[in-house]
Amino acid sequence: MKQLDKFFQDHLVSKEKFTLEEVKQYPGLLKTHPVPKDLNSYYQSEDYISHSDDARGLMQQIYYRVKRYNLNRKYALLKKETLGNKVLDYGCGTGEFVQYLNQRDFNAFGFEPNPTALSIAAEKNSNAFFQTNEILHQQKFDAITLWHVLEHIPNLFEELENIKNSLQPSGKLFIAVPNYEAYDAQYYQENWAAYDVPRHLWHFNQKSMLKILNEFGMIIETTYPMWFDAFYVSLLSENIKSSPFAALRAFYIGLISNMKALQNGQFSSIIYQIKLKDEI
Repeated sequence: MKQLDKFFQDHLVSKEKFTLEEVKQYPGLLKTHPVPKDLNSYYQSEDYISHSDDARGLMQQIYYRVKRYNLNRKYALLKKETLGNKVLDYGCGTGEFVQYLNQRDFNAFGFEPNPTALSIAAEKNSNAFFQTNEILHQQKFDAITLWHVLEHIPNLFEELENIKNSLQPSGKLFIAVPNYEAYDAQYYQENWAAYDVPRHLWHFNQKSMLKILNEFGMIIETTYPMWFDAFYVSLLSENIKSSPFAALRAFYIGLISNMKALQNGQFSSIIYQIKLKDEI
C-alpha cells in the first residue's frame, strides 16, 4: 500500500491520529490505518448524530432538516428507478428511512449492527429491523440502499458480495459515499470532516468505485450529487479548525465546491445508482 504523507485525527472521540493508505489492487481507494480492534468504542459519543434522535443544538438541527429533505429525495429516486417494492436499507441507523418507506408504498427493512441505533429504530417498527446480516443470505430485494454506510464496513469486500447476492436480477443498488476529490476535501485537507477516521475505514473517489463495482459484477448506471453535503461537511470542517465566522466560511466553501463540481463532476458526496452486469 502507498501511505499518504499526512496524519488524520479523530476529532470526535479519541483524538488519536491515523494515516490513510492506498489499496494497491484498487487505485484511488484509501484505507484508514491502523484499524482499531474495538471500533464500536469510537461511535460512543453524544455528538455522533446518525445514531441518535436528539435534535438539540445547531448542528443537530441542521442535520435533521437536511435529512428530512433527503428522505423525500431518496424516496422519489426509489419510486422512479425500482421495479418492485421490497427494499433493504443497509446500515439504517435509527430507522427513519425504513419508517418513511413503510408509511408509503414500500415494504422496507433495515439492517443495523449498532445496538444503540437499533434500539431506537426498533421502537419505530420492530418487525422491520435486524442486527445481524443473516437477512442478506435469506432474502432477495428489489433495491438495497447504503446511505453513507459503505465507508464504515470493516469486511468491505465480503459484504459487497453478500449485498450483490441479495439483489433480485433486476434489482438496483444505491450507494452514497463522500468523494475525497471534491473541492471542499482538497481545501480542508486533513481537516476535511468527511474523512472522519477511524469510523470511516475506507475513502473513495469515482475511479475506485468504478473498479470495485466492476470487479464485483456490477455497473454504475448513473450518479447523483448530494448538494447539501458540501455545505454541511464544510461547516463541520470549519468547526474542527475553530474558525471565526464558521457558518459564513462554510457556506462560501460549499458553494464553490458545488460550482466547481458542476464542471468536473467532483461533488462532495455522490449517490451511485448500480445494477448487476447481467442486466446490461
